[in-house]
Amino acid sequence: MPEGDTVWNTARVLHRALAGARLTASDFRVPQLATTDLTGWTVRESASRGKHLLLRLTAPSEPHGAAAGPHWTLHSHLRMDGAWRAYSPGERWSGRPAHLIRVVLRSAGAVAVGYHLHELALVPTAEEDGLVGHLGPDLLGPDWDAAEAVRRLGTHPEQTIGEALLDQRNLAGVGNLYKCEVLFLRGVSPWVPVGAVPDLPGMVALAQRLLAANRGRWTQSSTGSLHRGQTSYVYGRRAQPCRRCGTAIRKEELGERVTYWCPVCQPEQPATPPPG
Repeated sequence: MPEGDTVWNTARVLHRALAGARLTASDFRVPQLATTDLTGWTVRESASRGKHLLLRLTAPSEPHGAAAGPHWTLHSHLRMDGAWRAYSPGERWSGRPAHLIRVVLRSAGAVAVGYHLHELALVPTAEEDGLVGHLGPDLLGPDWDAAEAVRRLGTHPEQTIGEALLDQRNLAGVGNLYKCEVLFLRGVSPWVPVGAVPDLPGMVALAQRLLAANRGRWTQSSTGSLHRGQTSYVYGRRAQPCRRCGTAIRKEELGERVTYWCPVCQPEQPATPPPG
């Protein structure tokens, strides 16, 4: 699944390709937007909110009613398999089958193609909150608030920390990769209840630092290495030796997702933090 940094990168790709441009054609291949025509609309900006993409546009008029205003947002979610690609006019589209295309946006200088997108919706920008207002603080956003993220995590102390980190209502942007890596680096088992985690602020701060460090590049690394096979401590490394203690990395389901961890470095009973 794309994580917050990947979605942030994707938003920047779309921004560089389309921001300031007037659309010359659009093609929606989903029932709810099949008759929508954005020809003549101007792209103002492309932004991300957690794992949500927000392409903000200005309509040449107010086709959906004067009350809505001229500013609109095309919302999409990548989930497990979605992607946006930007091409030059006339460039061959590559990488994904044509039947996965959900939207095509054309301008004089670029073509943006959305593959296997989810939750596609066109809403007045003033109503974006109805789509993303439930999200917690965005780890890569201007609204990042570590204290609020910690507070939200702590509202369900009985929930496992592995599930809580993936709940976008707590903090927006952590996916399965960062969940596994953060928990390993903090020495906490994914099955430990949130209320038993000794240092939630430290865990939240680490998650933000990891995502921020990988922002602007497509290779995600928690180890500091960008070499293939050396970018993670536990994620994707089932049965391989732990980079710290040599114990075989384990993989099991937690909730609806798999998780990777080291049973020695991440004991199910966390160490008691020192007083003070």
